[in-house]
Amino acid sequence: MNVSGPCLIVDSLSQLTLPMRDFVAMLGGSLAMLVLTVVGALGLLKAANLPIRSYLPALAIGNNGNLGLPLCLFAFGQEGLGLGVAVYVTYSVGQFTLTPMLQSRLSPWRTLATTPVIYAALIGAVLLAGGVRPPQWIGTTIGLLGDLMIPLMLLALGNTLGELRATRLPFALGWGTVRLLLGFLVALGVAELFELEGTPKGVLILQGAMPTAIFSYLFAARYDRHADDIAGIVLVSTIVGALLSPLLIVYVLGVAA
Repeated sequence: MNVSGPCLIVDSLSQLTLPMRDFVAMLGGSLAMLVLTVVGALGLLKAANLPIRSYLPALAIGNNGNLGLPLCLFAFGQEGLGLGVAVYVTYSVGQFTLTPMLQSRLSPWRTLATTPVIYAALIGAVLLAGGVRPPQWIGTTIGLLGDLMIPLMLLALGNTLGELRATRLPFALGWGTVRLLLGFLVALGVAELFELEGTPKGVLILQGAMPTAIFSYLFAARYDRHADDIAGIVLVSTIVGALLSPLLIVYVLGVAA
């Protein structure tokens, strides 16, 4: 991740005007959503007799950064972006701990300790909790770098997708659709369970319904875990998710109203 990514997180959280308790509630909802999605994915993979180590990350973890954050900003503005960061951070931690533990014998803690998004989230949360605004020159610099992140995320997404291929199209279509439905249904249930309303509810559902994260393919390729199948799931779920995104945005705007 380049420097603009952490800057986006710090900038978004430092400008968030919601009470800290609402942001913490979003973190709790994000964690519950991740855990329940993992549980649901485990059940589906066991029923289908597919290797859990290879396919679980692809079904459990969505593309909450490259795709989710731009959509949160588009649908809900700066407030939605800040709340979307809470989901993004939760899933990033899950991605960099769950996936290495499943697919590699190496400890995930080194990867986690060298991931800038974690430190950026901590700094942003401290600023949010204390109601502290950085000095103007720092805030302007962070804001400019952070603003670069949205187009960079979309460019990175397009560049990576252009290199992926679906070698087993029916398989990819089936499990890509499962990823989208599972994420949406779990997010809907968690939003009701946590009694979220307004923008937080819309953001949680929007982020929960994201297609498979590209990092799922990168990890699968690195650890030789059915990378071709994971590439197909990433590609198909992203295409289907993009086609359905107008309907999804209309829906989340409706439930957030």
